[in-house]
Amino acid sequence: MGKRQILLITMLLGSVVVTVSCNKLLPGLPADDSVLDGPVEGLSGEQNQAFLRGDIAFNDDIFTSSNGLGPTFVATSCGSCHAGDGKGHPFTTLTRFGQSDTLGNKFLHLGGPQLQSRALPGIQPETIPTGATFSSFTPPANTGLGLLEAVPDATLLGLSDELDADGDGISGRPNWIHIPVYCLSRPGTIERNGRYIGRFGKKAAVYDLQQQTANAYNQDMGVNSSYESYNTYNGLQIDPEISNQKVLDVIFYLKTLKAPIQRDQNNADVIAGKQIFTNISCGKCHTPQMQTGPSTIAALANKTIFPYTDLLLHDMGPSLNDGYTEGTAMPAEWRTPPLWGLGLSKNSQGGKVFLLHDGRAKSIEEAVSFHGGEASQSKTKFQQLNASDKAKLIQFLESL
Repeated sequence: MGKRQILLITMLLGSVVVTVSCNKLLPGLPADDSVLDGPVEGLSGEQNQAFLRGDIAFNDDIFTSSNGLGPTFVATSCGSCHAGDGKGHPFTTLTRFGQSDTLGNKFLHLGGPQLQSRALPGIQPETIPTGATFSSFTPPANTGLGLLEAVPDATLLGLSDELDADGDGISGRPNWIHIPVYCLSRPGTIERNGRYIGRFGKKAAVYDLQQQTANAYNQDMGVNSSYESYNTYNGLQIDPEISNQKVLDVIFYLKTLKAPIQRDQNNADVIAGKQIFTNISCGKCHTPQMQTGPSTIAALANKTIFPYTDLLLHDMGPSLNDGYTEGTAMPAEWRTPPLWGLGLSKNSQGGKVFLLHDGRAKSIEEAVSFHGGEASQSKTKFQQLNASDKAKLIQFLESL
């Protein structure tokens, strides 16, 4: 064998050793049930490309004064408030102000409904006007939103019991809202007197992910689109600073993020905790299972999902009354937050959890302690559990 052949074989063997060594050094991919990001199953190749474009726009695009930021704003990117598509941190909590009743926001000309507390050099950031009520909203997790959007209105109306006809003390109801002209009706949309059912936001005051995304660009970053182009700083309509395609890519990304995957489903304590959850009536608001209906995205249509929410408003009592409302929601009414993904919240919140609409609760048990109103009976039952049963219930919730 010649020297050239020996050298070639040596180089090939060396490359194999390097490849194997590198593979051992590189970290493996995280398990699907340990992360919130990633697309739903069943997307086409073209749809996966749209998902990737939206992912890049959502997580990598940073806005500055040169590409549309401000003049007043809260954040400089979408991903800065939703690390890993998870919940926000108290440092990224938003402030909504200006509406103390259901007659409308009287402070829109002063920057409402969202406080833009940061500003470009030479510009004064917004402050809460005298006389305006306000509330703090911690950014929610993004996952499974398209599946929640695909749940038919009829399902939500079927879950509502506004007059508490069954006498169980729980009277969830939809938030009937006016919607922007650019919103397209979902399949099966139900309209009443010019109002539609909201399902996103802390008070279910947002109709769909198009409205949510357009509002976020405009109110969070001061970036104007052809959908939302009102400049609260000077009250002027200005030209779009972001393309429709990029907004639509982000909407598609949010629609097609997968649902959180429950962990330890076969663990005996988790199974026992799930039964306790049912026994103390938590599931009457945190509805475990829903079915999506028709969707323009086949991967979202007619799916069984487990979000643990009814997407309805409930009176949560005086401890959670911030004196602020949106749409037809009253100040103490809040949309039931989905519990799926709860156990992964700390991954995006600095290793700790900050729960409830404003992040005030530092644990699941503390969050339950603030429940009142329609949730009073369940809270009392939770507090009466023995230590073992309470631990099993919390273990179940952390598995979601």
